[in-house]
Amino acid sequence: MEEVLHTPVQRSRGNRATTLVACIAAACALAIVVASGLVLYSQATVTDFTAKNLAPSLAHPFGTDWMGCDMLSRTLAGLSTSVLVGLLAATVSSVIALVLGCAAALGGKRVDAVISWLIDLMMGVPHIVLLVLISYAIGKGFWGVTIGVAVTHWPSLARVVRAEVLQCRESKFVEVARKLGQSPARIALHHMVPYVLPQFVVGLILLFPHAILHEAAITFLGFGLPPEQPAIGVILSESMSYLSTGAWWLAVFPGLALMATVLLFDVAGQGLRKLVDPHTAQK
Repeated sequence: MEEVLHTPVQRSRGNRATTLVACIAAACALAIVVASGLVLYSQATVTDFTAKNLAPSLAHPFGTDWMGCDMLSRTLAGLSTSVLVGLLAATVSSVIALVLGCAAALGGKRVDAVISWLIDLMMGVPHIVLLVLISYAIGKGFWGVTIGVAVTHWPSLARVVRAEVLQCRESKFVEVARKLGQSPARIALHHMVPYVLPQFVVGLILLFPHAILHEAAITFLGFGLPPEQPAIGVILSESMSYLSTGAWWLAVFPGLALMATVLLFDVAGQGLRKLVDPHTAQK
């Protein structure tokens, strides 16, 4: 009887351990991708016209392009660029979401109404259209893409932060803290921050794949990173001209690598959500 009673607890611990291992493995894989891309960044632009348009082989696992560049090096360098853009843009976007979400929840009805209207406005405009406009207005390039992604991806997380802060503000433990005479700063530091932080971190991680995909999308359309810079969007855009000649590896391997990178971020984010969300932590 005792063994049966402890089975759900043991199962829960096993699930949490498996989720934790998956998160760590995904984070390590992403770190390897970024590090490999930075190491191979200079090699990604080396041309060899005697080895152009070679199919995948042991010497060139991803083949070579029309200038003889090694596609494995170009793909890893492009992924590292996309990940770095995504990290920077998602971090800035999450800070915007945190500030506006907290302001909406704690700033009164008028502030809440203005920020809620702004969130609805931003979510009503297609991301890709707004991204193209902002990136083009700033001058495209690295900073154009980064700023464009940063200022367009905060509304969903801001809405989550607002809801979490409102729920925390109305909770019993905050009410007791107020009655005990604790200052608003102490309540925010010791009660609201620990309450909101897990959901905020999960939201930040889940912003990364969106930022990476949108950076690749607008670069593919010609409104993002410049053609001379190794980037997945540039690689996929240039490969379209050579698919009809049978050079399928120019698009297939970079596309699969981009999908794998996005899935790694998704695995890390979903796993972290299971670990920190009290509603799913015991499942």
